[in-house]
Amino acid sequence: MDWRILLFLTAFLASAVEMVEALTIVLAVGVTRGWRSARLGALAALGALGLLIAALGPELSQIPIDTLRLVVGAFLMIFGMQWLRKAILRASGFAPLHDEEEAYQKELEGARQGGSLSQRGVDWYGFTVAFKGVFLEGTEVAFIVLTFGSAQRDIPLAAAAALAALALVAAAGVLVRQPLSRVPENTMKFAVGVLLTSFGVFWGGEGVGVEWPGADGALLAILAFIALCATILVNWLSHARKRATTVPAGSGAGR
Repeated sequence: MDWRILLFLTAFLASAVEMVEALTIVLAVGVTRGWRSARLGALAALGALGLLIAALGPELSQIPIDTLRLVVGAFLMIFGMQWLRKAILRASGFAPLHDEEEAYQKELEGARQGGSLSQRGVDWYGFTVAFKGVFLEGTEVAFIVLTFGSAQRDIPLAAAAALAALALVAAAGVLVRQPLSRVPENTMKFAVGVLLTSFGVFWGGEGVGVEWPGADGALLAILAFIALCATILVNWLSHARKRATTVPAGSGAGR
């Protein structure tokens, strides 16, 4: 598989996960505080994120490629392993699965209890909540775009993946006007964790001078190895949890 396809897929999935969470906040604000304020807050946050990427992108391109890949690889391994750790714990039953419907209801209740401050037809509480939600979730998207794009000297490709994810999630939000609770977000986070960690290992190795067998093809082998290890961990932890929660027959006899 061409590395450009993997890069696009990883940036797309990571962006989609964060945007689903941002959409949940925007929908809750729109329903309770008004759609004008929610739209304005979301658009302002997207504009700020665009400026952030445009400002930092050229600066990152000036860093020597080996140094950049070493730094990016380290960050991606840390970032990816955090996602993967949470996904493994959720998949094995040690942590509750993320429920977008539950998150939506919490955001809805919070928005209803917010104060009232409206000027020129804009509810500033709703604007602020929508802006903050989109900007905070979008910061991780900006991180993915900048790190992936700069490491391969192809920020436009990573940005295109993020924009494609934004278009898809936004279109779904407009059509259903409810949280995308049926999106397999936990599965997506597991896949993104594997992908980010794999790119981190690959680029980090290149940064310290490792010559991978098969060049870019080694990325697929790393990806398969990490996915296999993560799957084994999920199965092992699942069995361990079941053994820990099973009471042996007759354990309470004679008492």
